[in-house]
Amino acid sequence: MASMRFATLMRAPAARALLCSSCARRLHTVFHMAELPETHQMLRQTCRDFADKELAPIAAQLDREHRFPAEQVKKMGALGLLAMGVPLEYGGAGLDYLAYSIAVEEISRGCASTGVIMSVNNSLYLGPILKFASEDQKQKWVSPFCSGDRIGCFALSEPGNGSDAGAAATVARLEGSQWVLNGTKAWITNAWDASAAVIFATTDKSLKHKGISAFLVPMPTPGLSLGKKEDKLGIRASSTANVIFEDCCIPKENLLGHLGQGFKIAMQTLDSGRIGIASQALGIAQAALDCATDYSEKRLAFGSSISKLQAIQFKLADMSLALESARLLTWRAAMLKDNKKPYTKEAAMAKLAASEAATAVSHQALQILGGMGYVTDMPAERHYRDARITEIYEGTSEIQRLVIAGQLLKEFRG
Repeated sequence: MASMRFATLMRAPAARALLCSSCARRLHTVFHMAELPETHQMLRQTCRDFADKELAPIAAQLDREHRFPAEQVKKMGALGLLAMGVPLEYGGAGLDYLAYSIAVEEISRGCASTGVIMSVNNSLYLGPILKFASEDQKQKWVSPFCSGDRIGCFALSEPGNGSDAGAAATVARLEGSQWVLNGTKAWITNAWDASAAVIFATTDKSLKHKGISAFLVPMPTPGLSLGKKEDKLGIRASSTANVIFEDCCIPKENLLGHLGQGFKIAMQTLDSGRIGIASQALGIAQAALDCATDYSEKRLAFGSSISKLQAIQFKLADMSLALESARLLTWRAAMLKDNKKPYTKEAAMAKLAASEAATAVSHQALQILGGMGYVTDMPAERHYRDARITEIYEGTSEIQRLVIAGQLLKEFRG
């Protein structure tokens, strides 16, 4: 009933605006309450019901076939889940980042691939455009990407730079009224299904990372081609590929932000994106814990269910502890962002804790299931495969530790 009420609410612009205002007023009280505010609980239940009905039953098939969940993405767009932080006037849901975090977790609990598709469109594509674009750019590059008809992608990584985001070999030169792009971007999520990309290219090599600029590129467009779909360990329903630029010409007005502002745009975008990936990891971990708990209750050994064995109970306790701890860190990072407070360190902590929790929880789930965890009859092996990427993309665990330590030392030195 709550999910039906919230779904109806999401389709009414005036009600959405009221909800957004209510969320903002209640935000600071979350940690003083035993549970989330009612609006966030309604959203959580709506997303959980959607995931249980639309995603979980087909997640294994999507994974097996490497198939983009087009129909489900369209339905998510109708619920406002692909543009959660986008203001109502541009066609978005106008909700806060805590709501976004909760939604990504629940969607990822049903299907981790769909969770990352949602996260990239919200955080990495729409996020930087909302913050740095002109009004004309927002009308062109935001509104059409809210309904689920189109999704976007974010092209920062390259074959030769990895974690060194400032070493962009892709270049952009201004020729008359247009920019000419050349280079290759690697590991681009949503590449094969995207209709536009936020891409980063060097416009002045002498300035190093201060010579990187951001651009808005339609897809497809002449001079832009895609590499093969990567055959990945996990999140296989989400397409990942190289994006290749060979004298790709885009209008001069497609520069996002100011010239040389690209590195700043990328770093700020990744800060918020890490909350999305932390939320995805939470969803994977929750699904793995649910699977392990259910199996432990049904599996009989030594005359009773294995859930009565202390060894299994200790595993379940440790899994739950890691998950709940990471969830609170993630919600805190989201609330700091909503309250316009610095959140770089907290986002890195959330991403690190949640991704490592997802890996650990899915590993232990596999152990509890034993042989049944190793076959595709059960979802445990998929959760195990899906979890691993969360420690790698949008900043590896090693990078998160560097960010945390850097911020900690900066605070200490005053």
